[in-house]
Amino acid sequence: MSGLLLRLAGPLQSWGERSAFTTVRDTAPFPTRSGIVGMFAAAEGIGRGDGGLDRYDDLSLTVRVDRPGDRLVDYHTVGGGQPKARTAATSGGSNKGAAVITRRHYLSDAVFVVAVTAPDETVTRLADALTRPHWAPYLGRRSCVPDEPFVLRRHVGDPERELHTGVPLTRTTPPGHSGDTVDVEFLYDQPSSGDPAQPADVIDITDVPLSFAQHARAHGVRRLYRTTRRLPLALTGPQGELMDRLITYARTEESA
Repeated sequence: MSGLLLRLAGPLQSWGERSAFTTVRDTAPFPTRSGIVGMFAAAEGIGRGDGGLDRYDDLSLTVRVDRPGDRLVDYHTVGGGQPKARTAATSGGSNKGAAVITRRHYLSDAVFVVAVTAPDETVTRLADALTRPHWAPYLGRRSCVPDEPFVLRRHVGDPERELHTGVPLTRTTPPGHSGDTVDVEFLYDQPSSGDPAQPADVIDITDVPLSFAQHARAHGVRRLYRTTRRLPLALTGPQGELMDRLITYARTEESA
């Protein structure tokens, strides 16, 4: 088993959790398994109706929350001021005849680092696809383009450990901070043997993709363990040096 490391950052992200074709399009406060698997499937050229999602069953995901971001709601309209025949279609095959109003939720300025652990052949396949994707990756919605660096490391022996000790944090050193550690939130899909002084909250979330088919989407439930870890303060640094630190970290693997 090995893994790869992804940095999910951009102006906007949106990881739909409960809503589907409703007037309110929500977002979870962190990347969902469905959203990440969808990103992998798109990179590998797997269409919504192609099936085969069981190829991702052996993935283990750990999410480090560098910046939770701010909630943003977009008041969105579609089809206003048009003749009925040119307004949004209904499931019955007619047209709505009026503007469709939705409120779309986003995370603004959020940053997450994801450790993906899987068998070596799966890691190699995913790394190749993400480096040369069939369809471009996006952060939950097609309008949410990821920043670079996106793939931090293509092959890591212990990606979860790298989250704890190696990957630079996208945050500045807190002013006046005393001590040599900083608290960072993590989400594990398996119980972690972390700091016993930081017990985990258990969350049930319906984000395991069973089908991405347009008219037959289906998701299963999984359990998440959310906790806070104390990471080395040295992983933070001046904001002006962040990109240099990230690029240096990513290139270390290339030169290894």
